[in-house]
This record gives sequence, C-alpha cells and structure tokens, in this order.
Amino acid sequence: MGNADTKLHFRKAVIQLTTKTQPVEATDNAFWDQFWADSSTTVQDVFALVPAAEIRAVREESPSNLATLCYKAVERLVQGADSGCPSEKERQIILNCTRLLTRILPYIFEDADWRGFFWSTVPGAGRRLDEDDGEAEERPLAESLLLAIADLLFCPHFTAQSHKKNSSDTAEDIRSIDSCEYIWEAGVGFAQSPPLNYIHDLNRTELLKLLLTCFSEAMYLPPSSERKNLNPWVSFFCSTENRHALPLFTSLLNVVCAYDPVGYGVPYNHLLFSDHREQLVEQAVQILIVTLEHEAGSAARAALQALDDSASPSPAGPDNLFVNYLSRIHREEDLSFILKGLARLLNNPLVQTYLPRSTKKIQFQQELLILFWKFCDFNKKFLFFVLKSSDVLDMLVPILFNLNDARADQSRVGLMHIGVFILLLLSGERNFGVRLNKPYTLRVPMDIPVFTGTHADLLVVIFHKIITSGHQRLQPLFDCLLTIIVNISPYLKSLSMVAANKLLHLLEAFSTPWFLFSLPQNHHLVFFLLEVFNNIIQYQFDGNCNLVYAIIRKRNVFHQLANLTSDTASIQKALQKKKKSGISRTSSVETMSMEGSRPAVPAEPGTLKASLEATPGIDKITEKSRVSEDGTLVTVPHLDPPQTAADSSAGAGASDTESNSERDHEVPFTAVVSSWKAKLPLQTIMRLLQVLVPQVEKICIDKGLTDESEILKFLQHGTLVGLLPVPHPILIRKYQANAGTAMWFRTYMWGVIYLRNLDPPIWYDTDIRLFEIQRI
Repeated sequence: MGNADTKLHFRKAVIQLTTKTQPVEATDNAFWDQFWADSSTTVQDVFALVPAAEIRAVREESPSNLATLCYKAVERLVQGADSGCPSEKERQIILNCTRLLTRILPYIFEDADWRGFFWSTVPGAGRRLDEDDGEAEERPLAESLLLAIADLLFCPHFTAQSHKKNSSDTAEDIRSIDSCEYIWEAGVGFAQSPPLNYIHDLNRTELLKLLLTCFSEAMYLPPSSERKNLNPWVSFFCSTENRHALPLFTSLLNVVCAYDPVGYGVPYNHLLFSDHREQLVEQAVQILIVTLEHEAGSAARAALQALDDSASPSPAGPDNLFVNYLSRIHREEDLSFILKGLARLLNNPLVQTYLPRSTKKIQFQQELLILFWKFCDFNKKFLFFVLKSSDVLDMLVPILFNLNDARADQSRVGLMHIGVFILLLLSGERNFGVRLNKPYTLRVPMDIPVFTGTHADLLVVIFHKIITSGHQRLQPLFDCLLTIIVNISPYLKSLSMVAANKLLHLLEAFSTPWFLFSLPQNHHLVFFLLEVFNNIIQYQFDGNCNLVYAIIRKRNVFHQLANLTSDTASIQKALQKKKKSGISRTSSVETMSMEGSRPAVPAEPGTLKASLEATPGIDKITEKSRVSEDGTLVTVPHLDPPQTAADSSAGAGASDTESNSERDHEVPFTAVVSSWKAKLPLQTIMRLLQVLVPQVEKICIDKGLTDESEILKFLQHGTLVGLLPVPHPILIRKYQANAGTAMWFRTYMWGVIYLRNLDPPIWYDTDIRLFEIQRI
C-alpha cells in the first residue's frame, strides 16, 4: 500500500503543477518537495506518472513553473553533492530528482525557445548553487547540473566504495576527496578492483542516464555537415572545469573493457539473477561514444602526431579531455586490456555451447564498434598495436559475423556501414592484409559455404554474400567492400578455390553490358576487381594457383570486356535486357553451408529504425597512397594517372532510403563509355591467359587430364617471371575523415542511442530533428 500511496501523492503533485495558472514561488519548499522528498518511485514510474502532454502543457501555459521545477531539482542535486548524501533519505531525493530531470529535459530541448534555458543564470541561483571559498560564482544552470552529476558519480556510500572504516552515516567531504582513488574498476591507470556493489551500479546507471539525456540536445538540431559548433553540454563536461574528468573517463573505460557477461560460466546464470553491471556497461559505453564525438581539428591531430613520435605527447592536445586522455594511452598492458575487453564483448554473441541459450548475449555491439572506431581514429598507437599481432582477427570475425547476420535486415543498415568503415580503415594498413593470411579454424554459425582457408577467404566469401543476397539499400557500400579487397589483395598469399570463384562471379555479374551501362559509375566496380586480380598476379602469383585457375576457366569474361561494344545501338540493346535486380542472385556451385548456420532474416514487422545521412562516395572518404620501394606510403595527388582515372569520379553514395537502381539516370554518352573502356587494366590478365591457356590445354590433351587437382599442381609450379608487364605500383586507398562522414557518424550514433533507450523511453515521441524514426 505504501508504494501505491507514494505514487498517488506524486501524481497529485504533477496534476497540481499542470493546473496552477499562477507561478509557484521557488521558496515554497512544501510544494516542490512533493516531487522528490518521500517518493520511492522508479524511473519507469516517473515516465508513466508524468505524461508528455502535461510536460508540454506546463511548458506552454506555465513556463515559470517548469523553469522553477528544473531549477529546484538541480538545486537538490547540488546540495546532495555538497553534503555527500550521508543518509538514505538524501540518496533517495537525489535519485528522484535525477529521474524527474531525465523525463523533462527532452521537452526542454525540443522547443527552440527553451533550448537556451539551462545556459542562462537563474537570478540568485549561482550564489546558492556554487559557493567556493566564500565567493559566490554565477554559473549557468547546465554547468551546475553537470558538475553536480560529476561529483555524485564519486560519492562514497552512494556510487563509490567508502575508504572510511566507520559507519555510512558519516559523510566524507566530497569536495576534498581525490576521485582518482575512487575509480570504479581496475584497468587503465588503476590497479585495484573495488568489490562489486549492485546498489552503487544502479545509482551510477541512473546518473549516467541523466548525463546522456543532457548530451542529447544534439538530437533536436537538424543535420548539417557545416555545423561546427560542438555540443555545449559535452564541451563543458569534458573540459578542465570538471575536476573528475580523468577518473570518470577511466572508470567508464575500465567498466566497459573489464566486463565479462559470462561471469563464472554458470549456465543460465542470467536467468537466475539480473546483471546490474550490464546496465551500467551499456550506459558507460554510450556516454563514452558521445563524449568522444569530436571534430578532429588541428589540435587533435597535433596530439596524434606527437603520439606517433613518443610516448609522451605534447601538452597541446584537444580541448575535449576525454579525447585527449584516449589519445595519450600508450602502455602495452593498457592497449592490450582495451583490445581484449572489446574483443571479448564483440565475440560474446558468437559463443557456442551445448546448452541452448545458456549464456548471456549482450545487445550493445553497435556501441562497441563505434568505440573501437574512435580508438583507432584518435590513438594511432592503439591502431598499430591492434595490427601488430593476430589479435586483430579477434575483432575481424565478430565484425564479419555481424555484417553477414544483418545483411537482409533494413533496420540494421547502420550496423553494416560501421562494420564496413572499420574494415576500410584497417585495410589501409599493410599489416592488416598480412594478418589475414592466418588460417581460419573457428566454426562460427554463418550461412556461408564450407571452405578450408584463411581469414582473407572468410572476408571475401562474406562480402560476396552481402553483394549478392543483401538488402538493396546496401548498394552504396559496394564500392567500399571492393576497395577493402583491393587494399588487402597485394598481401594475400593463397586464396581458396571458394573465394577465387566468388571474386570471378562478382566480375561476371558486374561486367554484363546491361549492368555496366545502367549507371555512370557502375564500371568502377569492374575496375576494382581487375585491380584485385592484377595485384595478386603481380605480387602473389606463386601461392595463388586457385585464382589463376578460376581466371583461366572464366577467360571469356575478360575477352568480352576487352571486346565490349560501346556504340549507341549496342548500349540501348544492352539496357533493354536489364534484369530486375542489380546483380544475379545465383551463386557459384558451392551451396553447402556451415553446420548450425542461421540465414540472415529481415526485420520483424513493426521494428523501429532511425534514418541515416547519405554516405559520401568512395573518392571522398579515401585518400590514395602508393607503396614505395622501401615500403613507405606516398600520397598520390588527386590528379590520377590513366590506369586509375576511372575510379576517381565515383558518385556520392545514396542514403539508406534509396539505392542506385531507384535513382533516375540517363544513358551515358558513347564517348564516356569509350573513355573508360580504353583504360580497362586488362594487359596483365590478357598476358597471363596468352601464356598459360595453351600450356594448360596442351597438358590436358597430352595427359588426358580431367582432374582439377592435376591442373592446379601444374599451375602451382608454373612461373610468369619475365613474361608479364612491368609490375604496377601498389595503390592503397586509406580512409580519410571528412565533414560528410562526421555527419553520418553523428546521426548513426544518436540513432543507435535512441533505439537502445526505450525502457524508459527517454526520447520516444519527442520532436527529434537529427534523424527520422520509421516503423518497418
């Protein structure tokens, strides 16, 4: 009954607030205390008892009452931070104020007239809210709120383990404690792991939820790649004004990277008791990715350059302390802790056990991928550490698993993009291609052909699956997928027959006249594939008899390309044959899938998805570099030499709501087709066919061979030394950040956070402007 009475009193207070036409004085504590003094309402209760319509009504009809409610709630948080919350009653007040502000803030942000409210100083508020050494300091309400949250996140007995031996009713002075001693978990920069306390975890989670809501003002501004102004909430929280910035960054990072969802390995443990640490980890990783959303300006790059040269970067780093701290992590044990933690969590959904559904499966893979991206982008020492051993494959396999698993689900188009962007970033480094030669021995349940080979084979097979049987909205990613294969191709020592056939199947599909002439940029896909074959033939011929054999078998494809007719009549005739889908859905002969595999399935009806910005074309997000003789990379000017000119003008990618086949297009002029046709890099392959086809035909006739293995053995011991054209320089397309991708990441990240916070539904049904929420 007590809890029901509490809810009733709380609901009555809300009704009073919405019905009062006269402003209630800030000094009327009896009225304001009704919202937080005695209630033991959960955050779900607050969302149910404070309807959206009533918040908007107060905002429109009694603005001063809404302003006072916000001010009084912040005031109580500041008082709690000052006092250290010594009693259980005070802790409950803090939680109630936290829940109420989490509910109200989105409705402040959705109204442009109210958006500046928290950045104004409430008359007299600064004096009461922030007193330091007896001097009053006028602070905007937002700053007071953020500093109070930061203090409360290291409050002994409330969110941190107390170091005092005496009773919990004696508060430690929160202003004098060194919060670096209260870091939540062992890991980077902190050796001791405090005992788990689920009450502390729950309280931290609630405060982080409010902090994330504060940062979410970004959702209510329309997307614009020109928008240079940073999120003011994030900028202040990650500035030197926040004395807890370092311990908080460390706590969030360590909590995420130390988390082990399997725990002690007890089967079905997640069904027996709830895991409060998981909720905390989810909020922690979301706070991290939002605070690390930083316009990578000259200051950030300066810090990164310093990192490449020494372990101690120059003091000139980003203004955002979280980005600064991340970019400075350099100890091997810290880098290992981060990489192993992220890999453990990303591999969690892949864990197979004999007992069905016996292990806990995490749901925040997308946030983890964004965090991994941030680390690779802002800390080059981390990127080099990832690539210097086979540990990078522990990240590769779950990324490929997620790409394969999400390819048919249009609600997960964003996941497909982030996975591909990460692989594009990694593929720009030579070590990534080298690592892919390690044999793939895991048996992750994926609906792909059974093969014996390397991680490179796995990548090729899955990319082929995405292109041939993925959702049509993935077509803008085709350029990226093939660019990744081009980047790794010079280092692939031995492709399996399955992977070789997949590459030839793609060439066959992309080189059909109707596809080539359908859109002005379609020929780029053929150029990419020819570049892959040229790289492997010129630099890895010895171990790639499977690919050479596949090229010989499909030699007619290359002959047809060389003899492609490009007069107007031929183009029109080819277009009349256009098939309904952008690429043939039929696969090569290998159809047997891995044991226990599950096919990719589309989203269930009613699933919510957030819209995405258009992804820039491959030429906008990559920068070409040549590998010089000493192995270093030399940037290639934008003015391309003839052999790469064809792929320099790729059109901008379509957004996730349109595919290439849906856009209007005109038949390219004959002259344009003739221009790129003349630049097709076929010389190396034609020379290979000219030399090897007669030899293969001769031994087949002489020895009466019909067995593939004998032909492969012959090719394995063959050589083309001195017979091929002079090797072309290796061209690597490295990922290059730009305003377009920064805007894409902002909308994607906030879309993920919106959809992952539906209990309670923090932003549901508010006037979001950064993206659209669609129901499939």
